[in-house]
Amino acid sequence: MTDLHDLTLTEQAAAIRDRTVSPTELVDHHLRRIDELNSALGAYRTVDAPGARRAAAAVEARLAVAGDGQDGGLPPLLGVPLSVKDTWPVAGLPFTAGSAAFDDRTAPADAAVVGTLRAAGAVLLGTTTAAEFGCSAYTETAFATARCPDDLTRGAGGSSGGAAVSVAAGLAAGALGSDGGGSVRIPAAACGVVGLKPSRGRVTPAPATDALGLATAGPLARTVADAALLLDVMAGSTPGDAAALPAPPPGHFRACAEREPGVLRIGVLPPAPGQHPEAASACRRTADLLAGLGHRVEEAPPFDPAEYMADFTVLWSVLAAAVPVPPEREERLLPLTRWLRARGGEHSAVRLYAATASLSATARALCHRYAGFDAVLSPTTDQPPLPVGSLVDPADPERTYLRMLAHTPRTPLANLTGQPSISLPLHRTPDGLPVGVMLTGRLHREDVLLSLGAQLERARPWPRHAARPVAERAGRRAR
Repeated sequence: MTDLHDLTLTEQAAAIRDRTVSPTELVDHHLRRIDELNSALGAYRTVDAPGARRAAAAVEARLAVAGDGQDGGLPPLLGVPLSVKDTWPVAGLPFTAGSAAFDDRTAPADAAVVGTLRAAGAVLLGTTTAAEFGCSAYTETAFATARCPDDLTRGAGGSSGGAAVSVAAGLAAGALGSDGGGSVRIPAAACGVVGLKPSRGRVTPAPATDALGLATAGPLARTVADAALLLDVMAGSTPGDAAALPAPPPGHFRACAEREPGVLRIGVLPPAPGQHPEAASACRRTADLLAGLGHRVEEAPPFDPAEYMADFTVLWSVLAAAVPVPPEREERLLPLTRWLRARGGEHSAVRLYAATASLSATARALCHRYAGFDAVLSPTTDQPPLPVGSLVDPADPERTYLRMLAHTPRTPLANLTGQPSISLPLHRTPDGLPVGVMLTGRLHREDVLLSLGAQLERARPWPRHAARPVAERAGRRAR
């Protein structure tokens, strides 16, 4: 018999609507699993068991009123257990943004996208471990370290590391993350799940703002169809958003994942110096698969990270410096965050404006360079999941930052251009570690990426069940 956590998000939603599983049963099952495994995996920062059980009971009452077969008015995520990255406020829960500087802060209200998930019927299990202020490509915080479920000596990537672990290990059916430089796609690759960075303006950042245009909410899930369903719910704008796209028709992205993409022109980025052989192999095998599916696969022009790195670092450091931390709590910050804030505080408004203008020009140049392709293929990261601590040099945070960018040189490009980008778990190393491949599409064309991603999933299926053996053994050993 299939365990409840092995059902995909779409299957869990269907089981609730068909009354084959009760919402309380499903939530209690996930809460027991979290209780068993979270101490080893570092997925959750806060588990809201009472709130999740209340929400499940409310779903049961709603189903009872609807009656059997009366599903037309039921929302798409009714009763589905989800997690939310700790950089999104969830009303009444601790809201630390991954930082000990905010260890006593409680969110007064939901973020707009969190409210949208609730309105769609989702049951929120809690908030997941996030890199401090979302600043790093790893998730090693003062509270916990998020670990790859397939090998607990390796990290889960960042900054949505806990969110990716919660999905990969079956501690949630899906997750809400955020991506300002790869923070959804990097942990998706490290944990063997699907991670989608939507187009700029697709999902509102409210109550926050993204005046610099880098970050957006994004879903993590075990299948492309699940990610599409989450995006259908999440998509929408709020008055005052700096960028806003019209909301798609209900079920639009889910329908895209069910249709064939047609013949597409795919550009393949050349291997980068120092790229791990398994990352290069993942890209090469995927290119061969795409060609076998009838797509036109060609080598794409290269790019040099130096094209964006200096200006991107200005924006990244200013974003870190802009977080209002009380002076007496600065010492609680991690070394990388303190270094970024110090660097960001040195930049004048003129320098910030110049960097923003320069990155806009770089983004235009990149869009023109790859304009002939429907999607551009590359490894998501240049290495398989890295050993915990391997990126961090506490004595030299600048070195930490440079190591981080070297590990993820391509993920920031879609944040600069605003294009949609998806990481797919299409490859494993000989010893079973996940390696993600990334497809970046044309602006506002998530529909094409989801159709293409689903086609690849059908052609080379990856495991749909939760990663279990290592995680469960570790959970039984956990103190």
